[in-house]
Amino acid sequence: MTIRAVVRGVGHYLPERVVENSEFEKTLDTSDEWIRTRSGIERRHFAADGETTSALALHAARAALDDAGLAADDIDAIILATSTPDLTFPSVATMVQEGLGMTRGFGFDVQAVCAGFIFALANANALILSGQAQRVLVIGAETFSRIMDWTDRSTCVLFGDGAGALVLEAQEGTGETSDRGILSADLNSDGRYRDMLYVDGGVSSTGEAGKLRMQGNPLFRQAVDKLTSTAHAALARVGLSDGDVDWIVPHQANIRIIQGTAKKMGLSMDRVVVTVQDHGNTSAASIPLALSVGRERGQIKEGDLIVTEAIGGGLAWGAVVLRW
Repeated sequence: MTIRAVVRGVGHYLPERVVENSEFEKTLDTSDEWIRTRSGIERRHFAADGETTSALALHAARAALDDAGLAADDIDAIILATSTPDLTFPSVATMVQEGLGMTRGFGFDVQAVCAGFIFALANANALILSGQAQRVLVIGAETFSRIMDWTDRSTCVLFGDGAGALVLEAQEGTGETSDRGILSADLNSDGRYRDMLYVDGGVSSTGEAGKLRMQGNPLFRQAVDKLTSTAHAALARVGLSDGDVDWIVPHQANIRIIQGTAKKMGLSMDRVVVTVQDHGNTSAASIPLALSVGRERGQIKEGDLIVTEAIGGGLAWGAVVLRW
C-alpha cells in the first residue's frame, strides 16, 4: 500500500482593493505600458488598513475547507507559508487555527519567500507520508504591500497581496504515477545569492520591518535556469518528463520568467496557468492562488498532472509534481 497526499479542497482570497497600473503613474516615472511590457502585470490587490496576513489566510482557509466539505477539527495540522507575518511571533498558522475554532492539532509557519508554498507542500507531504497527520491545511498568504518602497518603480509595481489554500488528505494509492496526489518534490537553496532579493530590515539587525530590495536582471537569469532544472529534477524522481505534464502552475512573478521556463521545458503557453496579470507577484500566495483560480476557470481537472515551481529570496527554489 502506498499513501499519497491528495488535494481534497482548494480556495483563495483577494483583498477588495484593486490597484490598476495607471495608479502608479500619479506618483512614479512609469506607465501602464512600461509595467505590462516588463512584467505582464495589469493590476494587483492591496490589503486594507488593518487587514492582516492572518485575515487573508483565514478567508482562504475557510474557502478550502468548504470546497473539501470538511470542518476545522477534521484538520490535523496547518502549515502556512509567509514572509509578511502579523507579528514576529506567534506564527500566523496558530492565528488561523484560532480563527477557525480549531481545538486540536498543530500549526507552524514556513519562510522561504516566494518559494514558501513549495516548501510548505513538501513538509505537508512528509507529515502525511510519515503518519504524523491525515489531513493538512497548507496556506500561502502575504501582505507584501507593507514592505514596499513606494519610490522604487522597479519593485513597488510588481507585488500584490492575497492568500490561497489547499487541503491535503492521506489516501491510498497504487504506487504508480497514475495515483492522485503529490508524486515528488525537489527543494533547493543557495545563500550566496541573497543580495539579489532581500528586505533591508529585521528584528536582530535594524529592529524594523524594512523594505524589499531586488536586483532584477541577475535574478531573472537565475530564475529561468533554476525553475527549469528543479521542475526537471522533480519529474525525473518519478520517471516522468515534460511531455507528461498537463499544466505548469508557476510562481506568478513575471510573465517573461513564466514564458522562458515554459519554452525551456518545451511546453506551449496554453499549458501554463497564468494569473500574474491580475494579481501581480503575491510571493508565497501566488501558487495556491493560481491553483484555485485555474480550477475555478475549468483549466485544472481531476487526473491532470501538474508541475508547480517557484524561486524566491535566499535564493530558495523548488518544484512539486502532483496529480490533481
